[in-house]
Parts: sequence; structure tokens; C-alpha cells
Amino acid sequence: MNRFAPARLVARDFLQTIAQPRVAVAGPALQWHRAFSHSTVRHAEPETPDKAEIDKRTLMETFARNVIGNSVAPSTTSLYDDMAIEPEQSEEPYHFHVFSTKHNTHITVTKPNRDAIISMSCGNLGFKKSQRKTYDSAYQLGAYVVDKLNQIGVAKDIHKLEVVLRGFGHGREAVTKVLLGTQGKILRNKITRVADSTRLKFGGTRSKKPRRLG
Repeated sequence: MNRFAPARLVARDFLQTIAQPRVAVAGPALQWHRAFSHSTVRHAEPETPDKAEIDKRTLMETFARNVIGNSVAPSTTSLYDDMAIEPEQSEEPYHFHVFSTKHNTHITVTKPNRDAIISMSCGNLGFKKSQRKTYDSAYQLGAYVVDKLNQIGVAKDIHKLEVVLRGFGHGREAVTKVLLGTQGKILRNKITRVADSTRLKFGGTRSKKPRRLG
């Protein structure tokens, strides 16, 4: 027997195994045929959720109770219904705009629909020319605007106030001191946000030649 004889014997047995006829099992096929040949309509039984799905719902309800603090309804109620935003949380705030340049300071108070209630600058208080850029003029302007809002009855209607600062003149710090001081106690507790809307230059035209003294 040469070295290839065992391989030929194994291959022969393997081919005989494959060549044997397969007997078809009629049991499952017959049951399948009987199930669909019956004239009576069978309603599908409701599927029961598996253990993983139940654990997931329980985990979400526990998270909602601990974080949101509300009593969560059973799993038939959607979790997002309990997390709906209340009307008072989505209320638009009033805006207190402070535009401070190196020559003047402008203050504009607007309603939630962006309509202006009052808009004034240091020139409206009687300051002329170079006096409008000073710290004192901006401080008086801030105090006047806050007092004016109190006189016309708008201060009591403000529930949320957003302060928007623009520019880096003296009026930026002056109006901030007004809101943090005694004059601004009417509006200080209603401030919910302080934003900076100073313009940033990206490219654009060539800047003006800087002034050289001496």
C-alpha cells in the first residue's frame, strides 16, 4: 500500500455518505399544511415583552422619578409627556441692550417681541460733544433708564430680563455698576442671562490708519 491509499479510502467513504439518498421528513410539513388549510381564522396571541424590555422600562421610570422629581405614570404613558416644557419656562425675556462706544453710550429696552420700549443715549440727557463718552454720563443714563421703566410701570411686568452688552467703551462698566447697585435692585433679581454681542471683524476693508501723536 502506497502513501496515497489511506487518502483514497477516506475519500471513497466520504463520497458514499454524500451519495446516499435523503429521506424527507413529512411530519413538520404536514403540520404546516394542516395549520394553513383550516378554515377557521386564528388570531395571533399577544406577544409578551421579554425580560430585557421590562428591565429597560423600569430603569427609565426610576431615572425619571429621581431626576425630574415628578410621579411618572405607568409604562402606558410616554416618558416625554412628563418632560414637556411648561409655558412659563418657554416665555421670551425682555432685553436690556447696552451699546457702548468710545464716543457715546446707547441703552435700548425691548419687549419679548423685540419692540422698543425706551431708547436713549447720553446726548438725550444734555451731555454735549466729548462729555457723552465719560463714565459719569453713562452712569447717569443707566440710572435714568431704570428709573423711567419703574415710573411707566414696565418694571413690574418684567419677569425675565436679558442684558446684552456691545462695545468696550466706558458705558459698559458704568451701566453694569448701575444694575448691581441700589438703582438696579428693581431689575437685578429678574436678570436671567448676560450676553455679549460685540462685533468681530473677519477680513473686510482696510482699517483706518492709526493716529500718531508727537
